[in-house]
Amino acid sequence: MIRVYTGDGKGKTTSALGDALNAYSQGIKVLILQFLKGSTYMGELYGLNRLGITVVQLGTGCRWSGLIRTGLRHCTGCGECFRENRNPKIALPLIQEGLRFLKEQLQSAEYGMIILDEVSHALKHGFLQREELNGIFGLDPSIEWVLTGRNFPKEWLETADEWFELKAIKHPFKEGIRSRRGIEY
Repeated sequence: MIRVYTGDGKGKTTSALGDALNAYSQGIKVLILQFLKGSTYMGELYGLNRLGITVVQLGTGCRWSGLIRTGLRHCTGCGECFRENRNPKIALPLIQEGLRFLKEQLQSAEYGMIILDEVSHALKHGFLQREELNGIFGLDPSIEWVLTGRNFPKEWLETADEWFELKAIKHPFKEGIRSRRGIEY
C-alpha cells in the first residue's frame, strides 16, 4: 500500500513517524529517507535512532544545527537550509545517492515499511521523476510505503491507496510564538 500525507498544515512527518512507531511495535523493520533535509536537530531523530529505526537524510542542513540542538540557539526560520536544498548542484547528487542506497536496501528484503519524507519536494523540483519512483515501488510489492510533503502532486491520487490532507486551522506561530523544543522539534 502507498499512503500520502500532504497539505499546508503541521503533522505530515509526525504522522509518518507515528506509522513508523506502529510498524516497529509489531516487529516490522522501518527505513526512513528524508528528501532535501540534512543534519537537522529534530528531537524525533534521536528517539528513532535509539529505537534502531534507520533515518537517512538526503540534503544539506542548517549551519546552526549544533547550537540549536543543544538549546544555545533557536531556529530563526531564515530558510537557508531550504534554499540550499533547492540547488540542483547540491540536491541531484544527494538524491541519486539516496536512490542507490534505497535500491540496495530493497534487495535485502529486510524492511516492511519505507517512508519517503518530503519526497514531494524532490518531485516538484524535478530532482526525482515519477516513473523512477513508480519503478522502485514495483521492486517489492509487500512493502508499505509512506510518502510526505507539501503540495504533493495531485496526479499521485491514482497511485496512492490512502491520501491525507493536513490543514492548519489555528497555530500559535501565526501569533508570533516560536517553535518549541520537544514540541515542534
